[in-house]
Amino acid sequence: MKESIWTRQPKAAPARETLTREQIVRAALESLDTEGVAGLSMRKLAAKLGSGATSVYWHVPTKDDLIDLLIDEVWGEIDIPEPELAGWRSGLLLFAHSMRATIMRHPWLPEVMYTRPSMGPNAMTMGTRGLALIAAAGITGRTADFALGTVMSFVLGSTGGEVATREMARRGGQSLDQLAAEVRERTESIADPIMQESARRRTTGDVDAMFYDSFTYGLDLVLEGLAARVEG
Repeated sequence: MKESIWTRQPKAAPARETLTREQIVRAALESLDTEGVAGLSMRKLAAKLGSGATSVYWHVPTKDDLIDLLIDEVWGEIDIPEPELAGWRSGLLLFAHSMRATIMRHPWLPEVMYTRPSMGPNAMTMGTRGLALIAAAGITGRTADFALGTVMSFVLGSTGGEVATREMARRGGQSLDQLAAEVRERTESIADPIMQESARRRTTGDVDAMFYDSFTYGLDLVLEGLAARVEG
């Protein structure tokens, strides 16, 4: 594994340097949220900050370093309650919903998060607090790692699919309902009756509500399964 911004010793900024790493991360986060990963460049970021590219590179040597910082910044937005306050199951429920809301605010995250390990301080804190919730259920060791990973994988997979669908609609100049109607029409022309009926159920009515209902149903299944293991 190559050296990362988390293991590299930071350089001291020049005496006259007024730009900070925090300012760079905030500006880059705004750019990513509006333009996506494709719209992010160190040159454009320097222009946005009214600074020279050299100043940006002094604090953040590479674009990969910047992505690492941005991912960790987003992880820091996720709310993970203490098990003593919420209990393990309610705590995981709140954690999962907070993670979903965070990804929806930053829809570029699924595109980049699997390209590198998350090793920043916020990622470490999120893992520690998540494992504390799992430990409160009486699950320890490797099984605790697997249990937390299962909850997070469900949230990331489910929400990542929703984000991708919304992006598909946006790129096509459509609303979610328009995209759903198109999918339904195409499915009815090629699929068997079972899949036609399934497509009608999934694309008719309030598509926003369908996404949310699907998420909450799946999360309940995951937590029910975890509770069954705990009780067993």
